[in-house]
Amino acid sequence: MSSLPRRVKSEAKALKSEDDELPLFLNSSSESEEEEEEWEPKSKIAKRPRLPKKNEAKPKKVAAPRSAVARKRVKKIAIKEEMDVSLPIATVEDNRMQLLKPKEEDVGTKQKTSNQKPEVPKKAGMNSFQENNIKSLENDEKPSTSVPVVGNKVKNEESDNVAFHEPPFKKIKSTTCPEGKPVKNLGGNKVKEEFEMNWDIVQALSELTNVEPWVCANLIRLFQEENTIPFIARYRKELINNLEADALREVQQTLEELRTVAKKTHTMIQKLKKEGKLSGSLFTALLNCRTLEELDHVSAPYKTGSKGTKAQRAKQLGLEPAALSLLQNPMELNLFSYIRPNTKGLSTIQEVEAGVQHILADIFAKDKDTLDFVRKLCQQRYICIQSALAKVSSKNGNEKDIDKFQLYHEFSCNIKNIQHHQILAINRGENLKILTVKVNIPDGVKNEFCWWCVNERWRPKQFLKPELMRILRNSVEDAYKRLIYPLLCREFRSKLTSDAEKESVMMFGRNLRQLLLTSPVRGRTLMGVDPGYKHGCKLAIISPTSQILHTDVVYLHSGQGFREAEKIKRLLLQYNCSTIVIGNGTACRETEAYFADLIMKKYFAPLDVVYCIVSEAGASIYSVSPEASKEMPDLDPNLRSAVSIARRVQDPLAELVKIEPKHIGVGMYQHDVSQTLLKATLDSVVEECVSFVGVDINICSEILLRHIAGLNANRAKNIIEWREKNGPFINREQLKEVKGLGPKTFQQCAGFIRFNQEYIKTFCSSKKTELGSHALLTKAGAQGKKKSKPTPCASRQPNPLDQTCIHPESYNIAMRFLSFIGGNTNDIGKSDMQQKVNAVIQKEGLEGTAKSLNTTVHTLQLIIDGLTQPEGFDIRTDFDKPDFKRSIVCLEDLSVGTVLTGKVENATPFGVFVDIGVGKSGLIPVRNITEAKLSKVKKRRSLGLGPGERVEVKVLNIDIARLRITLDLIRVL
Repeated sequence: MSSLPRRVKSEAKALKSEDDELPLFLNSSSESEEEEEEWEPKSKIAKRPRLPKKNEAKPKKVAAPRSAVARKRVKKIAIKEEMDVSLPIATVEDNRMQLLKPKEEDVGTKQKTSNQKPEVPKKAGMNSFQENNIKSLENDEKPSTSVPVVGNKVKNEESDNVAFHEPPFKKIKSTTCPEGKPVKNLGGNKVKEEFEMNWDIVQALSELTNVEPWVCANLIRLFQEENTIPFIARYRKELINNLEADALREVQQTLEELRTVAKKTHTMIQKLKKEGKLSGSLFTALLNCRTLEELDHVSAPYKTGSKGTKAQRAKQLGLEPAALSLLQNPMELNLFSYIRPNTKGLSTIQEVEAGVQHILADIFAKDKDTLDFVRKLCQQRYICIQSALAKVSSKNGNEKDIDKFQLYHEFSCNIKNIQHHQILAINRGENLKILTVKVNIPDGVKNEFCWWCVNERWRPKQFLKPELMRILRNSVEDAYKRLIYPLLCREFRSKLTSDAEKESVMMFGRNLRQLLLTSPVRGRTLMGVDPGYKHGCKLAIISPTSQILHTDVVYLHSGQGFREAEKIKRLLLQYNCSTIVIGNGTACRETEAYFADLIMKKYFAPLDVVYCIVSEAGASIYSVSPEASKEMPDLDPNLRSAVSIARRVQDPLAELVKIEPKHIGVGMYQHDVSQTLLKATLDSVVEECVSFVGVDINICSEILLRHIAGLNANRAKNIIEWREKNGPFINREQLKEVKGLGPKTFQQCAGFIRFNQEYIKTFCSSKKTELGSHALLTKAGAQGKKKSKPTPCASRQPNPLDQTCIHPESYNIAMRFLSFIGGNTNDIGKSDMQQKVNAVIQKEGLEGTAKSLNTTVHTLQLIIDGLTQPEGFDIRTDFDKPDFKRSIVCLEDLSVGTVLTGKVENATPFGVFVDIGVGKSGLIPVRNITEAKLSKVKKRRSLGLGPGERVEVKVLNIDIARLRITLDLIRVL
């Protein structure tokens, strides 16, 4: 058997910790299950079990792949010869299209080269298992030839080798290199996964995510090249079939899960090989595992335990031949010959029969066909999950906690219909020992399964005596009851929990995106109010540019309200501030009532004052953080939270990125889900939002810069240091002079960084004489003695394209497009540009124009957007602003049928919570949210509403005792 790669050994320890993230019901039950190595009839054993390749010397076969690459390049260039490849950008666009749509001639080239593979000589004394491994290794060396090409698009690939060796499409690197896109040596003709399995990772990924196989294969390559999700979603649309960031995130997470299974599988194979327990059938069974549950089931018997399973103990007594004989050759089986009066476990015929039964049950429970049959059987039956109040909790539990789970005291639901939030609620109740949960599989499944096993799958090859038939029947029943039924229950629970957790995390991500992209309120002086009783309400007045103008504390709720009103009025008039932002924490409603009363009396005249309520989640945590201390060193932490509340309205994105996303609190059961998955998803959503909005490199904060695609805390710090040392950045090219920003980082972040052209022109004109002087050259020489990063004068020229979303790799195409339409860079964002673009597109069409420029439609559309969007364009203008008010309504004022306007606070799978200004959010049940009621104008990612959206609702029900308001959605405003 070939040796395994050393990398597996080094990662074994790290992988053990991942077991901890499995649900409780998986870890606990898998240890106790009586499970063992798989035995299958010879006909069922896979012919070519595959191992990772040997590290030992092999016959030379470098020439064949190289020639294949050379031939393929010649072929592809021949195919594309009608296109003008003299332009550097064009070849890159061409390459992207080749990655997306391989030509049929490439397939023929692969077929030719595959025949040039030299044979591996067979060694003497090899067993059949080793021969199979060699065969699989030989098979690994051959490029895939089974690529069906339909309409120049790869739809599927049945070969086992697609993911690990030969992707459906190759990306030829051209010698010309666009900025930020360095040529990398492909290093051969294959793309390999680190750990190989018997299933195709592209196909598995496609099945799990419902994304086309060719897109999955492209994404695997893009992620391997360390591309970020915002970069792929905006600048590689043609390779991903225009998928949105959420879908990319799901594919990335699923890919990580599949790779985790592969890593753990190979760690287990190495461990079993060391212990000498690895047989051919077990090796195949392990490589067939697609989930951690399957892997746990197959490998459980081999985990080092004190006693081992019942089947293992029976095998140690030498009863395995008897069990195999019962299936293969029962006529010659004599169980009495195995009796050993002085040996425990063999002293009586009953003990011998029990041992044989345990071995048979173990064989049945490990057989892939048997498990597939019972799973298919379950899909056709009514399987329900049931929860009930635990007997212990009903006696000793806290009544308040028990009442929270009142809906689930006697709960039963089909697993096909159960909602995600119900699963998470049941799991929480079970963890708190308030509920007991079980999966109910009907007896019909057991009866049909047992009949099928005895009469079809495990039917003996010869006539069975009645006593042996009884052992066989008992073995099947034992296998189902003791091994298969618990496995099915674990699988169902694990799948339900996994799906519910993913949905919860995705919902949190969607809500967070909606909140981060809330439209900023520009050009207003704001007063932030952090409400409080005993310690007073903290005030902070900030300028339209977020500078702190004044901070104070007022005591509104301790009998001094009238006197404090004079101070507030004086401050508002002094700073000409007419907008008050109140945090929604303690004393929020009393503070709101106080300001609403003064506004109704026109106390602040001549100012027309309005107020809004904003979530203060995370403000207190931020106010004592190191970032806040660095940003506002001279301010008391209590006053910092008032500043944060005001800035959340002025620029929600810039302020909310300072807070860890999970503290913002727009999720569901966020503490019950995998914290690793939650953090990864939320960080990715923040990166997506910051990148798509873009940042002005010369004024943005270090914290905001960290979240740009491709950047991190260290790189952001280096950019700020460069800016402080050398003055403002003039163009994107100067980013390459920053320490730590290599070509890959530049490629990922460049398109999301903006430059205010007016500011740069002013700066350049003031420095014009200095740029031409000898002093600059001396300074440039003294700045860095490294020859690799000089500061040429050319890089000091501003580029108008830097204010757009166009990526530097497409600047050549953008310039050609400008000359094509007769425009110039001075017209960017003006109405003249829009008219010229419209005239050309109407005449030539989008596809025709793209073809004449030798680029893709997606890239051309992005260039058009960048050239026509007005200066200072912000994607957040399409999103909702805060809801400003002048008066207040109380809960007691509400009546059924009242129509109100409100703002969505949080969205969950079972409904949407809306702040209607009465101190308690109302709930619109999900059944009341229909497509007809949603806005047709606004582009939506899903049917659901998101935080920040303004809605018109009607009150359906009011439960004052439980403080619950049920609403109906009338329309979205």
